[in-house]
Amino acid sequence: MLINLENLVRKIQNEPWAKDASLGSDFWLHLMQWIEQDVMCDFLEQVIEQVDEIVDIDPDLNEPQILGNATRLMVEFLGAQSGSVRIYDPQTEQMLSYGSYPLKEDDRERYIPLERSIAGEVVKTRRPSLVPDIVDEDLYLDKKFVYRKGVRSLMAVPIEIPRFFPRERDAVGVIQLYYKSKGRIFTSLEVQLANLMAKRLSAVIARKKIFSMQRVNEKKEAIVGHIFRTLGTRGGIKIKDVFNRVIPELADVVNVQSCSLFSITEDLKNVILEAGYPEARGYHSIGKVFPASDFPSFKLLLNLRDYSGQSPYEIVAPSYLLVVDPQRSELLSRNLKRFALLHSINSILYVPLNVDGEVRHIMVFDALDQIQRYRDDEIDIFLFLGRELIKAQEMERLDDALHDFKNPAIATAGFARRLKKLLEQEDYVDSKEQILKYADILVEETSRIQELSLSIYKTGKEQLVNMTEVLKRRFEINKEAIREQGRRNIVSKEGAFQDDLNVWCHLIHLERVFDNLLSNATNAVPPGGGEIVIRTYAQGEWACAEISNTGHISEEDRLRILEGEGQGRGLYITHRIMGLFNGEIDIQSKKVTTTIVIRIPRSAGRRPLSV
Repeated sequence: MLINLENLVRKIQNEPWAKDASLGSDFWLHLMQWIEQDVMCDFLEQVIEQVDEIVDIDPDLNEPQILGNATRLMVEFLGAQSGSVRIYDPQTEQMLSYGSYPLKEDDRERYIPLERSIAGEVVKTRRPSLVPDIVDEDLYLDKKFVYRKGVRSLMAVPIEIPRFFPRERDAVGVIQLYYKSKGRIFTSLEVQLANLMAKRLSAVIARKKIFSMQRVNEKKEAIVGHIFRTLGTRGGIKIKDVFNRVIPELADVVNVQSCSLFSITEDLKNVILEAGYPEARGYHSIGKVFPASDFPSFKLLLNLRDYSGQSPYEIVAPSYLLVVDPQRSELLSRNLKRFALLHSINSILYVPLNVDGEVRHIMVFDALDQIQRYRDDEIDIFLFLGRELIKAQEMERLDDALHDFKNPAIATAGFARRLKKLLEQEDYVDSKEQILKYADILVEETSRIQELSLSIYKTGKEQLVNMTEVLKRRFEINKEAIREQGRRNIVSKEGAFQDDLNVWCHLIHLERVFDNLLSNATNAVPPGGGEIVIRTYAQGEWACAEISNTGHISEEDRLRILEGEGQGRGLYITHRIMGLFNGEIDIQSKKVTTTIVIRIPRSAGRRPLSV
C-alpha cells in the first residue's frame, strides 16, 4: 500500500466537512481502498503516459519544436487554452520567445525584459507563478495579447536544461499556460503535474545533445572524407569543389540558402570571396574583392567598429555573430538587406576563423529559417569546417604554385645550359652581351620561382605595372620552354603592341595569368605545327591582351571555359586571378585559330614600376 489508509481515514474524519457525516469507519476504509486501487491507478497511468510522451519527443527536432511539442502536451493534459515558452538569453539579458502551442510566434513579443515580468520572476526564483487575473497583474505588460486571445489566468512554471558541453551555460526559462477563466484557483496537484512535465524536458534535450554529438563526429568525418577525395582527383584540390561537396552535408544542421568563405587582406581594408555555395544563380563571384568598410558585420568582427550590444536583432558571441533579423539589423548594408529579401534569407551566421590569433577568414551562412540561436555543437561543426577549408585552401595554393613552376623551371634550365655552353667557349668574352642577357633572365626567373613559393602564404603588395612589358617577358620565357620541349614546328610571333597599358595589380598574379594562357596556347597547337601570336591594345577603360594559336576550339568547350569549368588547373587559376582583377576573359574561335582575350581595368595617368 502506498499510504496508511487508517491514518488517512482518521484525518478525513477530522475535516469540518466530514465531522457530521454519519458513516462508519468501514465505509471510509473501503472508500480509500477503492480510490487507491481504481482511481489512483488510472490517474497515475495517465500521468506516466503523459510523461512518456514528453520523453519520447523526437530529439531530431530543433529546440523550439521540442519545447512547442512539450507545451502542447501540457496544454492538453492540464486543460489550458494555450501555452508558450520563453528562454533567458544572457546576451541580451531578456526573455526570448522560444516555442508555443498553438504555433503562432508572430502574435507575441519576440523579447520581453527579465525585470518586471512574470517570466523573469519565475526564472530568477525558480518557482512557479500563479496569476488568477492577468488583467490585474502589473508584471504582465502585454495586455493586448490577453484581450486578443481571450485568456484571463496564467500558470507559469520554470524549466531548467543543465549544460551538456563544458563551454555551455545552463539554460533556464519558463513555460506559461493560459486559461480562459478569470479568477481561476490552481490546485497544488495541477502545479505539481506541470512541474513534473517541465522537468522531464531535460531528458529530451539530453537525448538530443547525445545524438548531436554523434552527428557532429559524423559530419567531421564526412568533411575530412570529402577533402581527401578531392585531393585524389587528377586536377588536384580545388576549394570550390570542396565547397560543393561539403556544404550539402550541413543541410540537416541548418537550412542553408548559401555559404561563403572570405579571406581578409593584411591591411584589413578588403575582403576577398574565396569560395561560395551555390555557384549558380548569381550568388557568388569567386575572386571578387570588396572593401571591408562596405560591411558593418565584417568591421565588427575585425574590431574596426564598436558595438553597443543592445540590439535584439543580432547575437554577438565570442566565436560567432548571428544576425537574427537581416531587415532590422544595423550590421547589414542596404545592398545586403536587399539581397537577403530577394533570396528569402531570414538569418545570417558569421564565423570568424583565426590564424595566429588574428581573423584571416570569415565564413558566412545564409539560412532560410529565422534562427534565434545556435547550439555549441553546431558552432563546433562550423568552426571545424572553417579550419579544414583553410587547410584545403593552403593545399590549393600549393597545387597552384607547383603547376606554375613548370614553365619558368623549364626555361631556366634551358637558359642555364646555353649560358654554360657560352662560358665553355675559349672566346666567351666576345659573347659577353649574350651572357649577361642569359644571367639576367636566370636571376629574374629564379626570383620569380621564389615569389611563387612565397605566394602560398602571401602575395606581396599591389603595384602599377605595364601589361605589355609583362606579356613580352612571359612570351620570351614561353619560347624558351617550347624550345626545351623540342617543339620545333611552333612559330612564335609578336603583333602590334601598345606601350602605355598600365594596370594596378600584384605583378606575380599577372605573370601567372600570362604563363598559364601561353602554356595552354602552346598545348593547343596541333601536332602538325602552327603559330602563337600575341598583341596588346587599349579598348576604352580596358587594357587588353590577346594570345592566338593555331587550332580550333568547339563552341561547347569555348562556353565551358568562359564559365570557369574548363579542364586543367591553369584555366582554374586564371579565372580566380581575373576575378581579383575585376577583369574579363573572352574566347574568339575561327576555323583554324583560337584567340583568348583578357581585359583588365586601366590605371591611366600613373607611371608603372619596373618589371
